[in-house]
Amino acid sequence: MNTLSLSARAGLLKPSPTLGITAKANAMKAEGIDVVSFAAGEPDFNTPEAVNEAAIAAIRAGFTKYTPSAGTPDLKKSIVAKLERDNGLKYTPEQIVVSCGAKHSVYNTMQVLLDPGDEVILIAPYWMTYAEQVILAGGVPRVVHTTLESGFVPTYDQLREAVTPRTKAIIVNSPSNPTGAVFGHQTLKEIATLALRHGFWIVSDEIYERLVYGDAKQESIASLGAEVSERTITINGCSKSYAMTGWRIGFAAAPVPVAKAMSNFQDQVTSNPTSFAQKGAIAAFNLPPDEVEAMRQEFEARRNLVVSLLRQIPGLRVPEPKGAFYVLPDASAHITGDLKTDIDLADYLLQEAKVATIPGSVFEGPGHLRLSYAASRADIEKGVARIAEALARRNA
Repeated sequence: MNTLSLSARAGLLKPSPTLGITAKANAMKAEGIDVVSFAAGEPDFNTPEAVNEAAIAAIRAGFTKYTPSAGTPDLKKSIVAKLERDNGLKYTPEQIVVSCGAKHSVYNTMQVLLDPGDEVILIAPYWMTYAEQVILAGGVPRVVHTTLESGFVPTYDQLREAVTPRTKAIIVNSPSNPTGAVFGHQTLKEIATLALRHGFWIVSDEIYERLVYGDAKQESIASLGAEVSERTITINGCSKSYAMTGWRIGFAAAPVPVAKAMSNFQDQVTSNPTSFAQKGAIAAFNLPPDEVEAMRQEFEARRNLVVSLLRQIPGLRVPEPKGAFYVLPDASAHITGDLKTDIDLADYLLQEAKVATIPGSVFEGPGHLRLSYAASRADIEKGVARIAEALARRNA
């Protein structure tokens, strides 16, 4: 027996294609190549100055030591106030667990909810990390596939047919990465009805909650009533709405037994989130609404621009995203000849057009490409023009 072998669990891990493509694009940029990147889901705005100043002041005051593993009392109180003010949710501080980003909160949730063989319903196209974290916890993803025609929103019948005696949870991501879909009130009610009827958990990832456009409304599923709240873990954080991706502050709001289990689990894994970043998070949750609204309005303008430009490219079917900062056009008409998959198409666009996109198959949305419009309007115009030219050359 080779005692130096890795665990079976390590073999389950897959590298993030998003980070991989972003790294490849950055390496090309480092070589002096002019690359336009629509790959990473990261706001290009600077973190608001009030947030920066709060963290700097904390460092200067010596607030650089350990804190309680699940977050400081002041931050928990800020999160409780934010959830009631913005989401109509009532929690107590003991129900809040602050972690190193919303991704960490999802990981904690899967680890404390799932036993081997438990099934988790995922709504595809979905953020690939959900499936990886379900599998790492010994769970089994059970996938419901949606379409561009449905606005990437599942039907009640699709969801009902996915439920089995092994169903332990469903993950709801609205607004969605990668589709930009926003689930309406009726869809949330249908999910809640199934969860109550069949006795499974709802994990609601609301990290893009402030980024909704047009007449779309973001609604927290836990606000549908006490019974629903008692089986919902609401996950959120600072990264997307406040341009704080590198700060790594996320949180889960959960029923007390779940929150206690997550806190105990985090004790043994990471301990506390960064002390002074927590001070910045308090400032973020208390920013004047117009500061966040200014970022949202700019994202909406970029959404309108990228959709308009992409729809001028023959062969692309382009939905209008309702939230987040991604658009997921169907590019299957261009997957021909030597380009046999969307992965080939994304590689072609990177090499020939010098534009980085993410293949939809990463998200179980084959034939699509994900473009993040968390980029300047100038880059959007330049990048889409390059895509149009590269695809036209292939079809000439």
